[in-house]
Amino acid sequence: MRPHPAHRILLLIGGLILNTGAVLAAQLPSLQELVDAAEPHTTLSLPAGTYAGPVVIDKPIDIDGRGEVTIDAGGKGSVVVLDTDGATLRNLRLINSGNSHNDIDAGVQVRGNFNVIKDNEIDDCLFGIDLQQSENNIVRRNHIRSKAVELGIRGDAIRLWYSFHNKIEENTAIDSRDIVVWYSRDNVIRGNKASRGRYSLHFMYSQYNLVEGNDFRGNSVGIFLMYSDSVIVRNNHISHAVGAAGVGIGFKETSDVEIADNEILYCATGMHLDVSPFQPETTNRIRGNLIAYNGIGIQFLNDWTGNLFEDNLLKGNLTQVAVLGGKTAKRNEWRGNHWDDYAGFDRDDDGIGDTPFEQYAYADRIWMDVPPARFFKGTPMLEVLDFLERLAPFTSPELLLRDDRPLVTAEFRPQERSTLPAADTETERAPESDTGTSPPDAYELLRRSLNRE
Repeated sequence: MRPHPAHRILLLIGGLILNTGAVLAAQLPSLQELVDAAEPHTTLSLPAGTYAGPVVIDKPIDIDGRGEVTIDAGGKGSVVVLDTDGATLRNLRLINSGNSHNDIDAGVQVRGNFNVIKDNEIDDCLFGIDLQQSENNIVRRNHIRSKAVELGIRGDAIRLWYSFHNKIEENTAIDSRDIVVWYSRDNVIRGNKASRGRYSLHFMYSQYNLVEGNDFRGNSVGIFLMYSDSVIVRNNHISHAVGAAGVGIGFKETSDVEIADNEILYCATGMHLDVSPFQPETTNRIRGNLIAYNGIGIQFLNDWTGNLFEDNLLKGNLTQVAVLGGKTAKRNEWRGNHWDDYAGFDRDDDGIGDTPFEQYAYADRIWMDVPPARFFKGTPMLEVLDFLERLAPFTSPELLLRDDRPLVTAEFRPQERSTLPAADTETERAPESDTGTSPPDAYELLRRSLNRE
Protein backbone atom coordinates (compact mmCIF):
# COMPACT_ATOMS: atom_id res chain seq x y z
CA MET A 1 0.00 0.00 0.00
CA ARG A 2 1.40 3.37 -1.01
CA PRO A 3 1.39 6.07 1.68
CA HIS A 4 -1.16 8.84 1.52
CA PRO A 5 0.24 12.07 -0.04
CA ALA A 6 -0.27 13.92 3.26
CA HIS A 7 1.83 11.30 5.03
CA ARG A 8 4.60 11.76 2.46
CA ILE A 9 4.61 15.51 3.13
CA LEU A 10 4.88 14.96 6.90
CA LEU A 11 7.73 12.49 6.44
CA LEU A 12 9.50 14.91 4.13
CA ILE A 13 9.15 17.79 6.60
CA GLY A 14 10.38 15.59 9.47
CA GLY A 15 13.38 14.50 7.44
CA LEU A 16 14.20 18.09 6.55
CA ILE A 17 14.07 19.12 10.22
CA LEU A 18 16.35 16.26 11.30
CA ASN A 19 18.77 16.91 8.46
CA THR A 20 18.81 20.63 9.19
CA GLY A 21 19.58 19.90 12.88
CA ALA A 22 22.39 17.55 11.90
CA VAL A 23 23.85 20.11 9.50
CA LEU A 24 23.72 22.85 12.11
CA ALA A 25 25.40 20.58 14.68
CA ALA A 26 28.09 19.67 12.16
CA GLN A 27 28.77 23.37 11.54
CA LEU A 28 29.46 24.12 15.21
CA PRO A 29 33.08 24.31 16.37
CA SER A 30 34.18 21.09 18.06
CA LEU A 31 34.74 21.38 21.78
CA GLN A 32 36.43 17.99 21.80
CA GLU A 33 39.33 19.33 19.73
CA LEU A 34 39.86 22.20 22.18
CA VAL A 35 39.75 19.86 25.16
CA ASP A 36 42.21 17.46 23.54
CA ALA A 37 44.62 20.35 22.91
CA ALA A 38 44.41 21.71 26.48
CA GLU A 39 47.16 20.95 28.97
CA PRO A 40 46.22 19.24 32.25
CA HIS A 41 45.66 21.52 35.27
CA THR A 42 44.91 24.56 33.10
CA THR A 43 41.79 26.68 32.63
CA LEU A 44 40.04 26.48 29.28
CA SER A 45 38.21 29.80 28.95
CA LEU A 46 36.13 29.47 25.81
CA PRO A 47 35.11 32.43 23.64
CA ALA A 48 31.39 33.14 23.79
CA GLY A 49 29.30 30.97 21.48
CA THR A 50 27.91 27.49 20.90
CA TYR A 51 30.12 24.43 20.62
CA ALA A 52 29.41 20.91 19.42
CA GLY A 53 29.27 17.98 21.83
CA PRO A 54 29.34 15.31 22.96
CA VAL A 55 32.69 15.79 24.62
CA VAL A 56 34.76 13.46 26.82
CA ILE A 57 37.06 15.11 29.34
CA ASP A 58 39.83 12.72 30.39
CA LYS A 59 42.22 15.15 32.05
CA PRO A 60 41.96 17.53 35.04
CA ILE A 61 41.11 20.86 33.44
CA ASP A 62 38.85 23.76 34.40
CA ILE A 63 36.27 24.78 31.77
CA ASP A 64 34.67 28.14 32.52
CA GLY A 65 31.86 29.32 30.25
CA ARG A 66 31.30 32.62 32.14
CA GLY A 67 27.59 32.25 31.30
CA GLU A 68 28.34 32.85 27.61
CA VAL A 69 29.07 29.34 26.32
CA THR A 70 26.60 26.66 25.18
CA ILE A 71 27.51 23.05 24.47
CA ASP A 72 25.02 21.30 22.17
CA ALA A 73 25.20 17.51 21.94
CA GLY A 74 23.07 17.48 18.78
CA GLY A 75 20.63 14.94 20.22
CA LYS A 76 23.26 12.21 20.62
CA GLY A 77 24.74 10.81 23.82
CA SER A 78 25.68 12.84 26.89
CA VAL A 79 26.72 16.44 26.47
CA VAL A 80 29.80 16.08 28.72
CA VAL A 81 31.42 12.95 30.15
CA LEU A 82 33.83 13.63 33.00
CA ASP A 83 36.09 10.58 32.88
CA THR A 84 38.79 12.00 35.09
CA ASP A 85 39.62 13.27 38.57
CA GLY A 86 39.94 16.90 39.60
CA ALA A 87 38.15 18.63 36.72
CA THR A 88 35.78 21.59 36.96
CA LEU A 89 32.76 22.50 34.79
CA ARG A 90 31.26 25.88 35.54
CA ASN A 91 29.05 28.59 34.10
CA LEU A 92 28.08 26.53 31.03
CA ARG A 93 24.80 25.89 29.26
CA LEU A 94 24.49 22.21 28.36
CA ILE A 95 21.67 21.23 26.00
CA ASN A 96 20.21 18.63 23.66
CA SER A 97 21.41 15.25 24.94
CA GLY A 98 20.35 11.96 23.40
CA ASN A 99 17.21 10.05 24.39
CA SER A 100 18.62 6.71 25.56
CA HIS A 101 17.71 5.53 29.05
CA ASN A 102 20.01 2.53 28.63
CA ASP A 103 23.01 4.79 28.00
CA ILE A 104 21.83 7.36 30.57
CA ASP A 105 22.16 10.25 28.14
CA ALA A 106 22.75 13.22 30.41
CA GLY A 107 23.94 16.77 30.63
CA VAL A 108 26.95 15.58 32.61
CA GLN A 109 28.09 12.03 33.30
CA VAL A 110 30.60 11.84 36.14
CA ARG A 111 32.95 8.85 36.20
CA GLY A 112 35.67 10.15 38.48
CA ASN A 113 36.51 11.72 41.82
CA PHE A 114 37.13 15.22 43.22
CA ASN A 115 35.37 16.95 40.32
CA VAL A 116 33.33 20.16 40.62
CA ILE A 117 30.17 20.78 38.56
CA LYS A 118 28.73 24.15 39.49
CA ASP A 119 26.64 27.07 38.22
CA ASN A 120 25.61 25.34 35.00
CA GLU A 121 22.28 25.41 33.18
CA ILE A 122 21.27 21.97 31.94
CA ASP A 123 18.26 22.00 29.63
CA ASP A 124 16.64 19.58 27.19
CA CYS A 125 18.76 16.72 28.55
CA LEU A 126 17.19 13.37 29.40
CA PHE A 127 19.16 13.03 32.64
CA GLY A 128 20.74 15.98 34.37
CA ILE A 129 23.87 14.98 36.29
CA ASP A 130 24.71 11.29 36.69
CA LEU A 131 27.36 10.04 39.10
CA GLN A 132 28.44 6.41 38.93
CA GLN A 133 31.09 4.92 41.23
CA SER A 134 32.31 8.45 41.86
CA GLU A 135 33.51 9.93 45.14
CA ASN A 136 34.17 13.33 46.72
CA ASN A 137 32.56 15.35 43.92
CA ILE A 138 30.77 18.68 44.37
CA VAL A 139 27.55 19.34 42.43
CA ARG A 140 26.43 22.86 43.29
CA ARG A 141 24.01 25.55 42.05
CA ASN A 142 23.08 23.87 38.77
CA HIS A 143 19.68 24.51 37.17
CA ILE A 144 18.34 21.32 35.61
CA ARG A 145 15.39 20.61 33.34
CA SER A 146 14.67 17.36 31.50
CA LYS A 147 13.20 16.86 28.05
CA ALA A 148 9.61 17.87 27.40
CA VAL A 149 8.15 14.36 27.55
CA GLU A 150 5.77 12.53 29.88
CA LEU A 151 6.86 12.47 33.51
CA GLY A 152 7.52 8.73 33.68
CA ILE A 153 9.95 8.71 30.76
CA ARG A 154 11.95 11.76 31.73
CA GLY A 155 15.37 11.14 33.18
CA ASP A 156 16.43 11.94 36.71
CA ALA A 157 17.68 15.42 37.54
CA ILE A 158 20.53 14.07 39.70
CA ARG A 159 21.44 10.42 40.02
CA LEU A 160 23.94 8.79 42.37
CA TRP A 161 24.88 5.13 41.82
CA TYR A 162 27.47 3.46 44.07
CA SER A 163 28.85 6.92 44.83
CA PHE A 164 30.19 8.07 48.21
CA HIS A 165 31.17 11.28 50.02
CA ASN A 166 29.66 13.64 47.43
CA LYS A 167 28.08 17.03 48.12
CA ILE A 168 24.85 17.81 46.22
CA GLU A 169 24.06 21.40 47.18
CA GLU A 170 21.82 24.29 46.12
CA ASN A 171 20.72 22.78 42.81
CA THR A 172 17.33 23.49 41.24
CA ALA A 173 15.43 20.77 39.38
CA ILE A 174 12.26 21.63 37.46
CA ASP A 175 10.24 19.31 35.22
CA SER A 176 12.59 16.39 35.73
CA ARG A 177 11.68 12.99 37.12
CA ASP A 178 13.53 12.19 40.37
CA ILE A 179 16.63 12.89 42.40
CA VAL A 180 17.83 9.38 43.25
CA VAL A 181 20.47 8.01 45.59
CA TRP A 182 21.03 4.27 45.06
CA TYR A 183 23.61 2.08 46.77
CA SER A 184 25.39 5.24 47.93
CA ARG A 185 26.43 6.41 51.37
CA ASP A 186 27.96 9.32 53.26
CA ASN A 187 26.61 11.93 50.84
CA VAL A 188 25.27 15.39 51.72
CA ILE A 189 22.11 16.57 49.94
CA ARG A 190 21.63 20.15 51.12
CA GLY A 191 19.74 23.27 50.06
CA ASN A 192 18.31 21.89 46.80
CA LYS A 193 14.97 22.79 45.23
CA ALA A 194 12.73 20.53 43.15
CA SER A 195 9.28 21.04 41.66
CA ARG A 196 6.94 19.49 39.11
CA GLY A 197 8.67 16.11 39.33
CA ARG A 198 7.88 12.65 40.66
CA TYR A 199 10.15 11.78 43.62
CA SER A 200 11.83 14.91 44.94
CA LEU A 201 14.39 12.60 46.56
CA HIS A 202 14.41 8.79 46.47
CA PHE A 203 16.81 6.57 48.42
CA MET A 204 17.38 2.86 47.75
CA TYR A 205 19.84 0.79 49.78
CA SER A 206 21.74 3.93 50.81
CA GLN A 207 22.98 4.51 54.35
CA TYR A 208 24.49 7.34 56.40
CA ASN A 209 23.37 10.20 54.17
CA LEU A 210 22.45 13.72 55.33
CA VAL A 211 19.39 15.47 53.83
CA GLU A 212 19.20 19.04 55.05
CA GLY A 213 17.58 22.35 54.19
CA ASN A 214 15.95 21.29 50.91
CA ASP A 215 12.78 22.79 49.47
CA PHE A 216 10.54 20.33 47.61
CA ARG A 217 7.20 21.64 46.35
CA GLY A 218 4.59 20.32 43.95
CA ASN A 219 6.12 16.90 43.32
CA SER A 220 4.27 13.58 43.50
CA VAL A 221 6.36 12.47 46.50
CA GLY A 222 8.67 14.43 48.76
CA ILE A 223 11.36 12.21 50.31
CA PHE A 224 11.12 8.41 50.26
CA LEU A 225 13.57 6.12 52.05
CA MET A 226 13.61 2.47 50.98
CA TYR A 227 15.94 0.01 52.74
CA SER A 228 18.14 2.99 53.67
CA ASP A 229 19.21 3.08 57.30
CA SER A 230 20.82 5.75 59.48
CA VAL A 231 19.79 8.69 57.29
CA ILE A 232 19.32 12.15 58.83
CA VAL A 233 16.48 14.22 57.34
CA ARG A 234 16.23 17.64 58.94
CA ASN A 235 15.11 21.21 58.30
CA ASN A 236 13.46 20.47 54.94
CA HIS A 237 10.30 22.03 53.53
CA ILE A 238 7.99 19.62 51.70
CA SER A 239 4.60 20.68 50.42
CA HIS A 240 1.85 19.86 47.92
CA ALA A 241 2.72 16.21 47.33
CA VAL A 242 -0.76 15.34 46.18
CA GLY A 243 -2.49 12.65 44.18
CA ALA A 244 -3.29 9.05 45.04
CA ALA A 245 0.33 8.36 46.05
CA GLY A 246 1.16 11.79 47.44
CA VAL A 247 3.48 11.45 50.47
CA GLY A 248 5.63 14.06 52.18
CA ILE A 249 8.17 11.72 53.83
CA GLY A 250 7.91 7.94 53.58
CA PHE A 251 9.89 4.94 54.83
CA LYS A 252 9.85 1.33 53.71
CA GLU A 253 11.82 -1.17 55.79
CA THR A 254 14.07 1.64 56.95
CA SER A 255 15.71 1.82 60.38
CA ASP A 256 17.62 4.17 62.68
CA VAL A 257 16.62 7.38 60.90
CA GLU A 258 16.39 10.87 62.37
CA ILE A 259 13.49 12.94 60.99
CA ALA A 260 13.73 16.33 62.68
CA ASP A 261 12.46 19.90 62.27
CA ASN A 262 10.88 19.41 58.85
CA GLU A 263 7.80 21.20 57.51
CA ILE A 264 5.34 18.85 55.80
CA LEU A 265 2.35 20.76 54.45
CA TYR A 266 -0.63 20.25 52.13
CA CYS A 267 0.20 16.65 51.15
CA ALA A 268 -2.20 13.79 50.61
CA THR A 269 -0.29 11.97 53.37
CA GLY A 270 2.25 13.80 55.49
CA MET A 271 4.28 10.83 56.67
CA HIS A 272 3.98 7.16 55.63
CA LEU A 273 5.59 4.24 57.49
CA ASP A 274 5.81 0.75 55.98
CA VAL A 275 7.43 -1.90 58.22
CA SER A 276 9.82 0.66 59.68
CA PRO A 277 12.06 0.32 61.59
CA PHE A 278 12.96 -3.02 60.04
CA GLN A 279 16.19 -3.93 61.82
CA PRO A 280 15.70 -5.46 65.30
CA GLU A 281 16.27 -3.23 68.32
CA THR A 282 16.45 -0.02 66.31
CA THR A 283 14.36 3.14 66.62
CA ASN A 284 13.25 5.79 64.17
CA ARG A 285 13.29 9.19 65.87
CA ILE A 286 10.69 11.64 64.56
CA ARG A 287 11.03 14.95 66.40
CA GLY A 288 10.08 18.59 66.06
CA ASN A 289 8.29 18.34 62.72
CA LEU A 290 5.41 20.54 61.61
CA ILE A 291 2.83 18.25 59.97
CA ALA A 292 -0.05 20.45 58.89
CA TYR A 293 -3.02 20.61 56.51
CA ASN A 294 -2.50 17.15 55.06
CA GLY A 295 -5.22 14.64 54.24
CA ILE A 296 -3.61 12.22 56.69
CA GLY A 297 -0.94 13.47 59.04
CA ILE A 298 0.85 10.20 59.82
CA GLN A 299 -0.08 6.91 58.17
CA PHE A 300 1.03 3.40 59.12
CA LEU A 301 0.66 0.60 56.61
CA ASN A 302 0.17 -1.86 59.46
CA ASP A 303 0.45 -2.30 63.20
CA TRP A 304 4.16 -1.74 63.79
CA THR A 305 6.47 -0.60 66.56
CA GLY A 306 9.81 1.07 67.16
CA ASN A 307 9.08 4.71 66.29
CA LEU A 308 9.43 7.66 68.66
CA PHE A 309 7.18 10.67 67.94
CA GLU A 310 8.22 13.60 70.09
CA ASP A 311 7.57 17.36 70.05
CA ASN A 312 5.82 17.31 66.67
CA LEU A 313 3.07 19.78 65.76
CA LEU A 314 0.04 18.22 64.08
CA LYS A 315 -2.30 20.93 62.91
CA GLY A 316 -5.23 21.04 60.51
CA ASN A 317 -4.90 17.49 59.16
CA LEU A 318 -8.18 15.87 58.13
CA THR A 319 -7.04 12.72 59.93
CA GLN A 320 -4.18 12.95 62.40
CA VAL A 321 -3.09 9.29 62.41
CA ALA A 322 -4.33 6.33 60.38
CA VAL A 323 -3.42 2.64 60.46
CA LEU A 324 -4.38 0.90 57.22
CA GLY A 325 -3.49 -2.74 57.71
CA GLY A 326 -3.77 -3.03 61.48
CA LYS A 327 -5.74 -1.87 64.46
CA THR A 328 -3.43 0.43 66.38
CA ALA A 329 -0.36 2.64 66.41
CA LYS A 330 -0.08 2.66 70.23
CA ARG A 331 2.91 0.30 70.23
CA ASN A 332 4.99 3.30 69.18
CA GLU A 333 6.04 5.97 71.67
CA TRP A 334 4.10 9.24 71.50
CA ARG A 335 5.45 11.94 73.78
CA GLY A 336 4.94 15.68 74.03
CA ASN A 337 3.33 16.31 70.66
CA HIS A 338 0.89 19.13 69.97
CA TRP A 339 -2.49 17.98 68.64
CA ASP A 340 -4.78 20.77 67.53
CA ASP A 341 -7.87 18.63 68.28
CA TYR A 342 -6.84 18.00 71.89
CA ALA A 343 -9.86 18.75 74.10
CA GLY A 344 -8.19 18.73 77.54
CA PHE A 345 -7.16 21.48 79.94
CA ASP A 346 -3.92 22.83 81.41
CA ARG A 347 -4.94 24.03 84.86
CA ASP A 348 -1.38 24.39 86.20
CA ASP A 349 -0.21 26.38 83.11
CA ASP A 350 2.84 24.19 82.52
CA GLY A 351 2.07 23.82 78.81
CA ILE A 352 1.28 20.11 79.21
CA GLY A 353 -2.28 18.80 79.07
CA ASP A 354 -3.72 17.53 82.34
CA THR A 355 -5.04 14.39 80.63
CA PRO A 356 -3.55 12.28 77.84
CA PHE A 357 -4.43 12.84 74.21
CA GLU A 358 -6.17 9.77 72.82
CA GLN A 359 -7.24 9.12 69.26
CA TYR A 360 -9.90 6.51 68.64
CA ALA A 361 -11.06 5.05 65.34
CA TYR A 362 -14.83 5.17 64.86
CA ALA A 363 -16.42 5.11 61.42
CA ASP A 364 -13.09 6.07 59.86
CA ARG A 365 -12.10 2.46 60.56
CA ILE A 366 -14.19 1.66 57.46
CA TRP A 367 -11.85 3.40 54.96
CA MET A 368 -8.77 2.25 56.86
CA ASP A 369 -9.77 -1.42 56.62
CA VAL A 370 -11.48 -1.39 53.21
CA PRO A 371 -9.23 0.39 50.65
CA PRO A 372 -11.99 1.07 48.06
CA ALA A 373 -13.94 2.95 50.74
CA ARG A 374 -11.16 5.50 50.94
CA PHE A 375 -12.75 7.18 47.94
CA PHE A 376 -15.48 8.37 50.33
CA LYS A 377 -13.06 9.69 52.99
CA GLY A 378 -14.18 13.12 54.14
CA THR A 379 -17.60 12.92 52.49
CA PRO A 380 -20.76 13.97 54.37
CA MET A 381 -21.89 10.33 54.44
CA LEU A 382 -18.87 9.10 56.39
CA GLU A 383 -18.85 12.22 58.55
CA VAL A 384 -22.44 11.54 59.63
CA LEU A 385 -21.59 7.89 60.35
CA ASP A 386 -18.58 9.01 62.36
CA PHE A 387 -20.73 11.47 64.35
CA LEU A 388 -23.30 8.80 65.12
CA GLU A 389 -20.60 6.33 66.15
CA ARG A 390 -19.11 8.87 68.55
CA LEU A 391 -22.56 9.78 69.88
CA ALA A 392 -23.72 6.21 70.48
CA PRO A 393 -21.13 3.64 69.37
CA PHE A 394 -22.50 0.26 68.38
CA THR A 395 -19.11 -1.34 69.08
CA SER A 396 -16.12 -0.34 71.17
CA PRO A 397 -13.92 2.07 69.20
CA GLU A 398 -10.27 1.20 68.57
CA LEU A 399 -7.66 3.18 70.50
CA LEU A 400 -5.09 4.19 67.89
CA LEU A 401 -2.63 6.03 70.12
CA ARG A 402 -2.11 7.74 73.45
CA ASP A 403 0.16 10.74 74.11
CA ASP A 404 0.50 11.08 77.90
CA ARG A 405 2.08 14.55 77.78
CA PRO A 406 0.41 16.49 74.94
CA LEU A 407 1.48 20.08 74.36
CA VAL A 408 -1.51 22.35 74.85
CA THR A 409 -0.30 25.24 72.70
CA ALA A 410 1.69 25.46 69.50
CA GLU A 411 4.37 27.68 71.03
CA PHE A 412 6.85 24.84 70.68
CA ARG A 413 7.94 24.82 67.09
CA PRO A 414 10.62 23.39 64.80
CA GLN A 415 13.80 25.43 64.72
CA GLU A 416 14.14 28.07 62.06
CA ARG A 417 16.07 26.68 59.12
CA SER A 418 19.44 28.41 58.95
CA THR A 419 20.87 26.12 56.27
CA LEU A 420 18.81 27.25 53.31
CA PRO A 421 20.95 29.13 50.78
CA ALA A 422 20.19 32.76 50.16
CA ALA A 423 18.72 33.60 46.77
CA ASP A 424 21.53 34.66 44.46
CA THR A 425 19.69 35.19 41.20
CA GLU A 426 16.76 37.32 40.17
CA THR A 427 14.62 34.24 39.45
CA GLU A 428 15.07 33.04 43.05
CA ARG A 429 13.85 36.26 44.63
CA ALA A 430 10.24 36.63 45.61
CA PRO A 431 8.39 39.15 43.43
CA GLU A 432 7.43 42.45 45.01
CA SER A 433 4.13 44.19 44.52
CA ASP A 434 3.84 47.73 43.25
CA THR A 435 3.02 48.99 46.75
CA GLY A 436 6.03 47.27 48.30
CA THR A 437 3.90 44.79 50.22
CA SER A 438 1.97 41.72 49.19
CA PRO A 439 -0.84 39.82 50.92
CA PRO A 440 0.35 36.75 52.85
CA ASP A 441 -0.36 33.36 51.36
CA ALA A 442 -1.77 30.40 53.28
CA TYR A 443 1.69 29.18 54.24
CA GLU A 444 2.61 32.59 55.68
CA LEU A 445 -0.63 32.71 57.66
CA LEU A 446 0.21 29.28 59.08
CA ARG A 447 3.66 30.51 60.15
CA ARG A 448 2.06 33.50 61.88
CA SER A 449 -0.40 31.25 63.72
CA LEU A 450 2.58 29.32 65.09
CA ASN A 451 4.49 32.49 66.06
CA ARG A 452 7.15 31.73 63.44
CA GLU A 453 7.59 35.17 61.88
